[in-house]
Amino acid sequence: MKRISQLLSAIFSPLLVPTYGMIMASYLSVLAVLPSGVLWTTVAITFVITCVLPLAGIIALYKSGVVKDPGLNERSERFIPYGLAAACYLGCAFFLYRASAPLWLAMFYAGGAVAIVINVIVNIKWKISAHAAAVGGLVAFVFRLAASHQAIYDMNVWMSAMVIVAGMVMTARVYLQRHTLMQVLAGAANGFLCVWLMSMIH
Repeated sequence: MKRISQLLSAIFSPLLVPTYGMIMASYLSVLAVLPSGVLWTTVAITFVITCVLPLAGIIALYKSGVVKDPGLNERSERFIPYGLAAACYLGCAFFLYRASAPLWLAMFYAGGAVAIVINVIVNIKWKISAHAAAVGGLVAFVFRLAASHQAIYDMNVWMSAMVIVAGMVMTARVYLQRHTLMQVLAGAANGFLCVWLMSMIH
């Protein structure tokens, strides 16, 4: 169970979830009509901006001794890395906006940035789950695709699957004793609400 929980935490790292969102948008929404080369280039750019850049920043902070744990399990060490991640999410939103992507897609990343900022603020006094916020945002994104009629498939299966995945990731974080039940629930609510509300802007 511990190994499964660790695997779930790694697969659904907050640094990887934005890329999953872009892949889902590329093939579940009206964006699927675009050439596959354009879609995969956008996925690659999203991965670099929202995963490679913040990861490089975290590694640099770890090497310089600013943070002692690259997993950022200590609440006191999260401020700078989270701020960097929020800036990268915003950078991705700006890139998509400038690339004339649909506004609902750019707002997915803007909503993620807002969720990270809220996590940073809450984290000053209380440890809140970034993993739960990330998967909560992804759940909101799938629900938004369905609600806004941007999806080209029946989203019932996808919505159900994402809710189950979110529950599994949250359970894994509690099992690994990284967070309490309330911390993962608060994180998921934060991610869901931020993405849902921001993606209403179109």
